[in-house]
Amino acid sequence: MGRQRTLSTCAGALAVLALAGPAAEAAVATGTFTSTITLQASCQVVSTNTLDFGTQNLLSANVDVQANFTVQCTSTTPYNIGLNAGSTAGGTVATRLMTSGAATVQYLMYSDAGRTVNWGNTPATDTVSGTGNGSAQVLTVYGRVPAQATPAPAGYSDTVTVTINY
Repeated sequence: MGRQRTLSTCAGALAVLALAGPAAEAAVATGTFTSTITLQASCQVVSTNTLDFGTQNLLSANVDVQANFTVQCTSTTPYNIGLNAGSTAGGTVATRLMTSGAATVQYLMYSDAGRTVNWGNTPATDTVSGTGNGSAQVLTVYGRVPAQATPAPAGYSDTVTVTINY
């Protein structure tokens, strides 16, 4: 008797499944959306290094050094990079001054390894031009302390500002 019920129950369930038909699939709906971004021309000074002339004795000969700094501009953005006259009063882009108290040491900055092209701050005159590629670009400033009367022993310094016109 227990066996008859089991078969009878199974037969009933099969009959119900047969009447229901195949399992129904879920309905699908789709849509789209647009992603956008607007990029403006932009430049930034990423990093700078010290133009370090080291420890010297007498300034009876040129002292030449170089330092790198990094800028980044959006791709295809034209730029001009200038270096100002520094923070020491009396300095110019042609002859900058490092100071210790009232004493100064003259120094020069160039955009070429031959140290013939002054690096100043007037676009299209004495700046360095280029075009951004979207990645960091490394530029080199070539410094020189020319031979000059040697002032008192001390640490001398100046602060130069990098300006990007784009």
